[in-house]
Amino acid sequence: MANKVEVKELLEAGVHFGHMTRKWDPNMAPYIYMERNGIHIINLYKTAAKIEEANEALKKIAASGRKILFVATKKQAKDIVAEKALAANMPYITERWPGGMLTNFVTIRKAVKKMSSIDRMKKDGTFNTLSKKEKLQIDRLRAKLEKNLGSIADMSRLPAALFVVDIKAEHIAIKEAQKLNIPVFAMVDTNSDPREVDYVIPANDDASKSIEKILSLVTAAIIDGLSNRNTDAPVDDAEGMEAAVEAEVEVVEAPESDATSVEEPSSEA
Repeated sequence: MANKVEVKELLEAGVHFGHMTRKWDPNMAPYIYMERNGIHIINLYKTAAKIEEANEALKKIAASGRKILFVATKKQAKDIVAEKALAANMPYITERWPGGMLTNFVTIRKAVKKMSSIDRMKKDGTFNTLSKKEKLQIDRLRAKLEKNLGSIADMSRLPAALFVVDIKAEHIAIKEAQKLNIPVFAMVDTNSDPREVDYVIPANDDASKSIEKILSLVTAAIIDGLSNRNTDAPVDDAEGMEAAVEAEVEVVEAPESDATSVEEPSSEA
C-alpha cells in the first residue's frame, strides 16, 4: 500500500483553497467541504484518499517500466513540475503544448531525432564545414527544439499516463490523451470538470505550495515504483520501439497546426 497521506500536511500547504464560488463547476460538488468568504473549501480527507488511490496506480505504471508524462505550462507550476519530474526520471512538458504531441507522436519523435542529428554533426566535425550563417540557423533550431522538446527526448514511445496540473489550462493535452485512451491523472480545482480525467486529485492548482505538496507525494510514489521495477518489462529507450509507436498512432489524424495555442489561465481565485 501507498504511504498514508497526512491531511495536516495538505492543510498547511493550502491544498484546500478552491476558487470563488461563482466560478465553480457543479461536478466538483462531491469534493467540496464548505464555502467560506465566497471561496469553496476542498474536503482534504477526500483529497488524501484520492492521492493514495492515484499513487497506487502510478507506482504500478512506474514499476512496469512505462513513462508518465507530466504537463504544466502555467508559470507557478513550471519549475516545480520540471524539478519533480526530473527527480523521478519522468518526461515533462512545461512550455506550450505542441499540437499533436500525442496524436502525431511519430512527427514529434522526428523533431527530437533532429536534435540528435545536430549533436552528431558537432561531434563528427560536419558542423565546422558550414558557413557562419548556416551554423547560426542550426544553433537557433537546436535551441528551439531543446526548449520545447528537450524534456521528452528520452520518451521514445507514447506515455502510459499523463499527470496534469490545471486541466482547464491543459485541455488540449487532455483531449489528445482521451483520443488515444491514455489515462489522465490530474490536480483538479473547484472551477474544473473532474469528469475529464481518470484519476482526480481535488486540490488547489494555483498556489505553488499546494502544487509542490501534491507533486512531492505523487513523485515519491513513482520513485517507489521504480525501485520495485520489473526488469523483464519493456523499457522506453529500447531499440525497435519506433515501429510500435507508429502502430499506436497511425490511425489518429494529426491535429491542425493552430492546436498549439493554449490560453494562459486566469490568475483570479
